[in-house]
Amino acid sequence: MRIPALLALSVLVTAGCTESGQSDPKPGATATATSAQAVVAGGTLSGTLREQIPVEPYVYVRLETDNGDVWAAVNQAPLAIGAPVTVYNVMLMEQFASETLKRTFARIYFGSLDSVGGFAGEPQEDLGPPGTSGTSVGAVPAEDANIGPVAKARGADARTIRELWTEKSHLAGATVSIRGVVVKYNPGVMGKNWIHLQDGSGDAARGTHDIAITSLDEAAVGDTVTITGTVRTNRDLGAGYTYELLVEDAKVASSAGSAGR
Repeated sequence: MRIPALLALSVLVTAGCTESGQSDPKPGATATATSAQAVVAGGTLSGTLREQIPVEPYVYVRLETDNGDVWAAVNQAPLAIGAPVTVYNVMLMEQFASETLKRTFARIYFGSLDSVGGFAGEPQEDLGPPGTSGTSVGAVPAEDANIGPVAKARGADARTIRELWTEKSHLAGATVSIRGVVVKYNPGVMGKNWIHLQDGSGDAARGTHDIAITSLDEAAVGDTVTITGTVRTNRDLGAGYTYELLVEDAKVASSAGSAGR
């Protein structure tokens, strides 16, 4: 099964609560061992299901392993308490804070219940977050929302999404401004909000119609916004999950542009 993407990761518990009393293991050297100490990025984690917290379309699971209880976040599926569970393509996050439901996990593994899937983040958009826009393996672009045309942002650093893809090799590390319509939004993933913008430019067949953005600012699907952030290319998030093009640490401002459908 494939995980729908960029997720709004969240968990239940009181505000500011930090996981304690867990035997959270250190990543080790063997990618497929049952022992939590043997888990490495891209490997597997196996254990007995002792608790699950569904947060549509994902579920947080507490697994009993040879080295104590371990938390993981995976795609939702019928799971029974006491059943064996294997999580594939894991990626460890330490001190992961769920802002939505006010819980901090000292250690949690993001992954998939499908051996061909990826970790449960925007980490996997329809997750077809793999092939992000263009040729990357990681996050697929959002579907063409038939946006546009949207008026280009102003200033020397302004680019359309098509221009950003065309000039990406020269823009790595540079600051750019892009105006577009929010077509997908996933808050609180790995401590950031994940935004997909489209502006009516680019080629949907090649994935150059869409750009993924990370920000601490909030947005809403359907908003026309102007973002300003840093261009990153071939961004590796671990577990074999990369973005060919990503705009990070963006500031988001409401924009008076117009968009057609």
